[in-house]
Amino acid sequence: MTVVTVFIVFYNFDVYDALVDKFKYLFQKHELNYENQNIIEDSRTLSIERIGAFGESRLDGWMNRLILGDNLHALRLLLHDPAISGRVRLIYIDPPYSTNQEFRIGTERTATVSSSHEDRVAYRDTLLGASYLEFLHDSLILLREILADDGSIYVHVDVKIGHYVKVLMDKIFGEENFINQIVRIKCNPKNFSRHGYGNIHDIILFYSKSKKYVWNDSREAFSEEEIRRLFPKVDKLGRRYTTTPLHAPGETKSGVTGLPWRGIKPPKGRHWRYPPEELERLDKEGIIEWSISGNPRKIIYADEIVQKGKKRQDVWDFKDPPYPIYPTEKNLEMLKVIIQASSNPDDIVLDCFAGSGTSLVAAETLGRKWIGIDNSEIAIETIQKRLLAIKKVSAFETCKIKHTDRSTFCS
Repeated sequence: MTVVTVFIVFYNFDVYDALVDKFKYLFQKHELNYENQNIIEDSRTLSIERIGAFGESRLDGWMNRLILGDNLHALRLLLHDPAISGRVRLIYIDPPYSTNQEFRIGTERTATVSSSHEDRVAYRDTLLGASYLEFLHDSLILLREILADDGSIYVHVDVKIGHYVKVLMDKIFGEENFINQIVRIKCNPKNFSRHGYGNIHDIILFYSKSKKYVWNDSREAFSEEEIRRLFPKVDKLGRRYTTTPLHAPGETKSGVTGLPWRGIKPPKGRHWRYPPEELERLDKEGIIEWSISGNPRKIIYADEIVQKGKKRQDVWDFKDPPYPIYPTEKNLEMLKVIIQASSNPDDIVLDCFAGSGTSLVAAETLGRKWIGIDNSEIAIETIQKRLLAIKKVSAFETCKIKHTDRSTFCS
């Protein structure tokens, strides 16, 4: 057994080295280190230069920002802006996934995975291992400081890197501030030739900055099939309904809910869910259905529940566009759900890996303020075009990072 174990370790030496490389970075104590990205410049040497302004002015004077430049440079500048630092209510990011791929964009794409050597390079996802984790770590540290105390952050990643990113998130935002790992169905079932199950999902890690965070209970509509299944009975007026027990788990040693009602004792190990006077009221109003054997159950009408919608769970079916205008373009309705749940109108929404700008479009249409950052000129062009297609888009400026000794596009 010992010989076999040693053999396996050496046989998978490359995999072992890769894991050690990642985990050593995840668990070591370190300060912010930008040396690997060659951006060790002091923020005092940086500024944001306006390229253009668009849209209709807001009454409050706020102007949304679309920034072309290096992620960490831009975040460091925003951190020193008192109008933004500590005031961002919601952050959504869809960072690179450490795939070691080049993503291209063209006018004749036939599907998400299609590309041509004639297409323009949208961005390169080439940071791997510890270098990737260090880059993401530094971004998350800055994002945490920019986030409001009652703010939230959603990090969208794939299943190959997601578990490493969650360790980073636990470390930076605290395990106690983990809210959900959302499983997102991203595409239709695949029929690729591979020894394994088809991969149709990615994940979204949802964290808050503190225990007091903005939350607008997210609900979704019932389908007709669900209504028929969950409310199978129909009363004489044609109203669909179901019934639920009038008792709850746990025995009550003292108190009226543990006593018989109308001569009926609650089942062993349970107690009446309501006191006797409430049970009488429910029965008088016709909200209790009595079985042939004399068992009372509470009536729940479908029309009273359906109008509220059902609570959204942590598995989402929001497939991405099959013919995207930009690589990795995300589902617009999904971003609307996130923004509505974790922010209010006029709150600031930030996306520092803006890509196609879906989060910014969603924020704009829902009446939020927004800030978008990306280091791809093609991304900025794509986002600006999408925003200007919105009728009466609110004022926004397109900017780029400026250095004291030079002004250049960052890439």
